[in-house]
Amino acid sequence: MSIARFAKTSPWTMLRGAGQVMFQNNVWTGLLFIIGIFIGAYIENMPEVAWGALVGLVVSTVAGYIFGLPESDGDQGLWGFNGILVGCALPTFLANTVWMWLALIICAAMTTWVRTGMNNLLAPWRVSSFTFPFVFCTWCFLLAGREFAGMAAAHMSAPVIDYTIAPLDCHSVWDFIQYWLKGVAQVFLIDSWITGVIFLVALAVSSWRAAIWAGVSSLIALVMALLWQAQGSSVIGGLYGFSAVLTGIALGATFWKPTWRNSLLAAFGVVATVFIQAAMNALLAPIGLASLTAPFCIGTWLFMLPRLKPSVTSGNE
Repeated sequence: MSIARFAKTSPWTMLRGAGQVMFQNNVWTGLLFIIGIFIGAYIENMPEVAWGALVGLVVSTVAGYIFGLPESDGDQGLWGFNGILVGCALPTFLANTVWMWLALIICAAMTTWVRTGMNNLLAPWRVSSFTFPFVFCTWCFLLAGREFAGMAAAHMSAPVIDYTIAPLDCHSVWDFIQYWLKGVAQVFLIDSWITGVIFLVALAVSSWRAAIWAGVSSLIALVMALLWQAQGSSVIGGLYGFSAVLTGIALGATFWKPTWRNSLLAAFGVVATVFIQAAMNALLAPIGLASLTAPFCIGTWLFMLPRLKPSVTSGNE
């Protein structure tokens, strides 16, 4: 039985779910990610984000066993990575109430089931849903927070249609280094350069190529945000980095072979992801909703699909 299998599973295996957020099937990477989340969340005085990450990771993993999904996915941590992101997101945007925590549990469990459905839908094109189950489910719950006082959208941006862009003023080199590192940390919604350092070390433990691409992608996103004069507060918070980091790791260090052509295309994908994020930020501003990692999903799909042939034949073949 699946539940019996879960009871025999080492807690260390569950940490693979944390590592899989950045495509790393590595227990030590997952453990360092958790440590980085806790350090950054407590520095920000938001401990509920750290504990939410743990709850989301555990709940989404347990849900996979309860739902009777293929246990090979559970062994690789593929049930947990959407759930841990839910655990970081809901306490970040919603009021810290008992009803928010209950919603977090429901949403984290839901991502495991939704991931299976989305993967089935995308299977003919041989791409996965990536973190889109997290994005879709979290969007639903965040918008519900505008209707439910029990988990009010206390920390979400106010809906705005016509907003003013205030580009970043001149800052020191050390400031820019911090913004670059925050771009890596924001993958888990953590606004801390220290966490960014820990995440890069965690990636290097599993894959030096993934660590390099994470750093390079965050740098590309930062430079683009500065050149195109993005909102200064977004630059300071590293908010243009996290989707770019995931796209860079996916294309540059995970799904494509390391050739010069693939590296060039991966860098192009990172650049495209920054523009996709800016577009989605503008699209979602009227409802005050964060784009989360949707730009990464869309950007990576757009660059992977041209190289893949569907497993079904068309009527013209």
